[in-house]
Amino acid sequence: MGTTEAKLSAATEDNAGIATARRVLATEADALRALAASLGSSFAAALDTLAAVTGRVIVTGIGKSGHIARKIAATLASTGTPALFVHPAEASHGDLGMVTSQDAVLALSNSGETAELADIVAYAKRFAIPLIAMTSDPASALARAATVALVYPAADEACPMGLAPTTSTTLMLALGDALAVALLEGKGFSADDFRQLHPGGKLGRRLLRVADIMHTGARIPLLPPSAPMTDAIVEMTGKSLGCVGIVDSSGRLSGIITDGDIRRHISDADLLRRTAGDVMSRNVKTVRPDALASEALHIMNAKAITALFAVEDGRPVGILHIHDCLRAGVA
Repeated sequence: MGTTEAKLSAATEDNAGIATARRVLATEADALRALAASLGSSFAAALDTLAAVTGRVIVTGIGKSGHIARKIAATLASTGTPALFVHPAEASHGDLGMVTSQDAVLALSNSGETAELADIVAYAKRFAIPLIAMTSDPASALARAATVALVYPAADEACPMGLAPTTSTTLMLALGDALAVALLEGKGFSADDFRQLHPGGKLGRRLLRVADIMHTGARIPLLPPSAPMTDAIVEMTGKSLGCVGIVDSSGRLSGIITDGDIRRHISDADLLRRTAGDVMSRNVKTVRPDALASEALHIMNAKAITALFAVEDGRPVGILHIHDCLRAGVA
């Protein structure tokens, strides 16, 4: 290690902020380990309750717990468990109408004594709506009122004064993630299901299928093997996909002519008098329409080709060009 690097390393080790950050992370990591060890029958009961819901999971909380509640609701909704955040103060002024008898309520409060939750808790009890509490105090009003109490270990906040919600909110967030993931696994929530709920951004692009972006119908360049090469050139040029597929009498893909094949045969004096079947290559690379577009792109890059026919039972149902992948943001 050079002198400059050694000085930087020493400065890092002596930095008070870094020492504090490590202490915070160690405190929260210890609390998460304790949470994992504490999970038992109440967690299983909460899962059963949420899995049986035919409506939505109404997640509620205020302050920092409210911020965590919003995130839990979003995670549940995006992983196949319909959920909605309802602010407890707004619930007391009409938003209780968002809560139905088909729902379940998941209420977050570290102390379990948050006054603002009283109305939504009372509403849930009045109409026999399942209430799951997430709190650190098993003796709290919220825990006592709940159908199921998810009690996480009481732990010191990472704040030096022990006041700012830090460790407690980390535990709530992690417990919410644990519920969401356990529910999605129990439901058999698949990558396809995930894609349906995440059509935008990098996640959506990663999960695009060939069928989502391929050319279909009249846009597929296809000819019979008996077609003259003049027709093949016209078809290839008109569809602008750099190739034409050759299909037999049963509609199965039997060959391909690419623009590279045309260039290789351009010096043949009789090229335009030949048929597509004479010139075609039988080594056709294909893909299923339900394959990931990213897999198709990998095949094209690996084989140094620019298009793939999508086939079902040997019959072309679409064609994907490498530019289609790039336009869709597939990488």
